[in-house]
Formats: sequence, structure tokens, C-alpha cells
Amino acid sequence: MCRHVAHLGPPLALRDVLTVPPHSLLRQSWAPRRQRHGTVNADGFGVGWYAEGDPTPARYRRPGPVWADLSFADLVRVVRSGTFLAAVRDATEPGADGEAAAAPFAAGPWLFSHNGAVTGWPRALAPLAATLPAVDLLDLQARCDAALLWALVLRRLRDGDPPGEALAETVRAVAEAAPGSRLNFLLTDGRSIAATAWGDTLWYLTGPDGRTTVASEPYDDDPRWREAPDRTLLTATRTDVLLTPLKEPCT
Repeated sequence: MCRHVAHLGPPLALRDVLTVPPHSLLRQSWAPRRQRHGTVNADGFGVGWYAEGDPTPARYRRPGPVWADLSFADLVRVVRSGTFLAAVRDATEPGADGEAAAAPFAAGPWLFSHNGAVTGWPRALAPLAATLPAVDLLDLQARCDAALLWALVLRRLRDGDPPGEALAETVRAVAEAAPGSRLNFLLTDGRSIAATAWGDTLWYLTGPDGRTTVASEPYDDDPRWREAPDRTLLTATRTDVLLTPLKEPCT
């Protein structure tokens, strides 16, 4: 469910990743090539990006299909950024949260997206939700699994966990509470990218000019695309990509 992509490198027009390539995120909203669950991602979309000198990202999100939003094409044509994160959504369950349920979720310098679904939602995560401070629950941006997962990740970030550790520990806890969940996360602070492959596809592309793209699936047929193995944590900077195996939770 869902498709997402994050890009890090020298500034470029957002459309060069999101709409121009032959299998861009725009096309993946109705014709993904490697999506294992669901077929159409029409339940909302969003993009977040960083302007030079401003650590707090801007966002543009809408509740409907991205192909029906004429403003999106104009936006990605003129906005340039070195780091951005975008997603198209196939909702786990129908809901009334509108664009609030569309990634990327944001707080401070962070942008976050979830590709997947929590098994047994919402009851399966009730014990984990109970570990959060009340203010975190009251501050949930939507009533969907992705919003709660973001709250769990954000709590770890605010407690000082590095990005990769915050994702990995959240995946472990959720996988233990709700076995069979698909937990592909994507996180950026404008300077680095962290992602998990847990139950769905994750690919990455690096270029000689310091560009790194991490995505649910390749947006073109460039032979440099590499697939991250399932149960993997990916962390990327402008100079390096590191893949670390994720351990299954103890049973």
C-alpha cells in the first residue's frame, strides 16, 4: 500500500523525480510496477521539501488522487530543492481524515512516510499507544496507522535516538505487537535519509554528483538502481549509503 520516494543531493526541480521520469511517483499512483498490496494509490498524496537556509520543511498535501490536482504539476515544475520526500496513498482503511492522513507527516525538521499496513489495526497497537505521553496522542495528525507509527518514531527522535535507531526500534516494537505488519518507513531531516524495508520493496539509486534517491520502486530503468533486501535499515547521506540487517522480534 502506498508508494514513496525521498531525494538528497544538489538542488533540482521536484518534477525531475516526481513527474518527468517514465515510471515517476505520479505514474505509480495508478500504475505501480512492483506494488505487492493494492493497485491504485488514490487516497491522498503529498510532498515536503526544504528551502535553502530554512531547516523546517514546507509541505503540499491533498486528500484525492495526485493525477487530479492540476496545481501539483505547476508546483513541482517551479520548486527546486536538494532534499524532498513525497508519497501517494492507498489507505489501510477508509477514513475521514482527508489530507491530514496523507504523507509526509512533519514535526520540526523531520518528514516521515509509511508504506504498508499494521495487522489488526487499531487494537494491535493499543499497548504501544499507551506508552506514549497523553500530549502525543492528543497531537496525532490523523486516525490512521501511519499517524500513530509517526508518533512512536517521533517520540524516540525527541528522546535523542539517531534516525536509523528510531526507525529500527519502532519497527521491532510494532512487529512484535502486530506480527505480519508491513513497515516500510521513510524519514529525512533535510541532511540525511533513513528508511526500512519490512514487508515491501525498497530501492535506492546513487549518482556520481552526490545524489541519492530512495524509493518504493525505481522511477526509470537506470541500471544503477539497487534493491534493499527485506528486513533492512537503510541510512544515506550525501556521500554514503549503509544497509544494516534488521532483527526479527523475539517470540
